[in-house]
Amino acid sequence: MTGPIAVSVIILTLNEEIHLPSCLDALAWCDDVIVLDSFSTDGTKALCEQRGVRFFQNRFMGFGSQRNWALDNANPKHPWILILDADERVTPELAQELGAIAAADPPDVGAWRVRRRFYMWGRWLRYSSLYPTWVVRFIRKDRVRYQDRGHAETQTVTGLIKDLKHDLIDENLKGIDEWYERQNRYSRKEAQLEFDQAGTGLRLTGLLSRDPLQRREALKRLAWRLPARGFIYFVYSYFLRRGFLDGRDGYVFCRMRASYQVEVDIKKYDLMRRR
Repeated sequence: MTGPIAVSVIILTLNEEIHLPSCLDALAWCDDVIVLDSFSTDGTKALCEQRGVRFFQNRFMGFGSQRNWALDNANPKHPWILILDADERVTPELAQELGAIAAADPPDVGAWRVRRRFYMWGRWLRYSSLYPTWVVRFIRKDRVRYQDRGHAETQTVTGLIKDLKHDLIDENLKGIDEWYERQNRYSRKEAQLEFDQAGTGLRLTGLLSRDPLQRREALKRLAWRLPARGFIYFVYSYFLRRGFLDGRDGYVFCRMRASYQVEVDIKKYDLMRRR
């Protein structure tokens, strides 16, 4: 890459001084990096000021509403925008691909999906992380709006959604305690979503969809109705999706993800009993 690529980048942060350096280092090609912070108490703000990125703060209500706030208030310089979390890194190959798309500016495409490679303990957990998992992260700012959904978000896209060829790197450097703290928050929101949508249709046809996001949504809705969902998730991830090929790390990570499913189930039960 010989110069800036005509892509803006939006990064959401909360106490991310550990992850931000590697994330920003991988964005040397970008001339418009926007950090939207949820009032961090660590050195996130100082780090952003040192790096010369554009820094904003807004109270966090949900990933979808936070991304919309950035689109509406941060005035991205370029029409094509890459949405990142601070623990994610863009490879040079992915950056070149994004630049080529932005230069072509296809009029019929509203957004692009990208695969994430999840790293923990210094290695790629290819099987136990259920790779490939797809997320919509490269968008044209006038063709996408987000909605909060549980702990995550979904999006409404005007135009086609296509697939990027190169992967996004996602690496957790904060350690296991922070991972569980985050899952505790996420599981509460996910339980509330499942509780609120109890009785909605299962949409089994989504399991056969060619769209990986629709398949993922259908699988999640099916999981809502399964007994012993933590055990079933472990069997699915460790045996059917071959998490065992990641060795001891894969076994532990599958157990961690299964425990999250148990958390969601228990918190949903708690909501039902308290009602």
